[in-house]
Amino acid sequence: MKKLFRAIALVLTFVMLGILLGGCATTPTVDKIKEDGKLVMLTNAAFPPYEYTSGGEVAGIDVDIAKEIAADLGVKLEIQDMPFEGIINAIKSGKGSFGAAGMSITEDRKKNVDFSIEYAQSKLFVLVTDTETEIKTPDDLNDMTIGVQTGTTSDTYATDVEGAQISRYGNFLDAAQALKSGKVRAVVVDELTSNEILAANPELVRLDEPLADEGYAICVQKGNTTLLDAINATLTRLIESGKIQEFMDNNVTGLAESSEEPVG
Repeated sequence: MKKLFRAIALVLTFVMLGILLGGCATTPTVDKIKEDGKLVMLTNAAFPPYEYTSGGEVAGIDVDIAKEIAADLGVKLEIQDMPFEGIINAIKSGKGSFGAAGMSITEDRKKNVDFSIEYAQSKLFVLVTDTETEIKTPDDLNDMTIGVQTGTTSDTYATDVEGAQISRYGNFLDAAQALKSGKVRAVVVDELTSNEILAANPELVRLDEPLADEGYAICVQKGNTTLLDAINATLTRLIESGKIQEFMDNNVTGLAESSEEPVG
């Protein structure tokens, strides 16, 4: 009987090991990416002009950058659109090669992923309706209802506003719609995205004073130095040659041209 129990215990041990090993994520190193022949970009395609949908496909500044990274590696680019707040955990568990979604470097995020060099600088601005009379500067946001995209730095900064009630949305476009319909008094959003929203919605305005400065980078699984080095090499080339600015210029009308991502 004891031998039977030992045998059962041994079988169970191997089963558990198999489950654990099977659940371990494979690090998408450069060698693995080249072996698979594809580079998987995780993004949230509702942050124009960095990422948006046009003609049924994901486009934007980050997509143009990703195509350059894939070309430098000699592989195809595959784009997976997903909720922004899930990107860090997905990269952490190896479900994608890298995350690019107008993502800022924060201390909390650095605990879970590694970041590339910054390839763009921006500011966070406050949007209100053109009939708003009480909110004239970011200091007037106290005790107001503020719309943000869940898990973004806009969410972080708005949460720190004294007495503010935060309404969280899956993307900034939904937050802007909530502002138009009177569900929130203000929306905190990135500068370029605010330009896109304002171009499509003349009844919204932006406060002159920014709420905060920030910069964007690409995230990879912690310790994935081969891919991080490759991404940094491509980013350095694109920055020095002026290509990233070119990508920005080419995508500034992303929201206005896309019939699939209307704000209202």
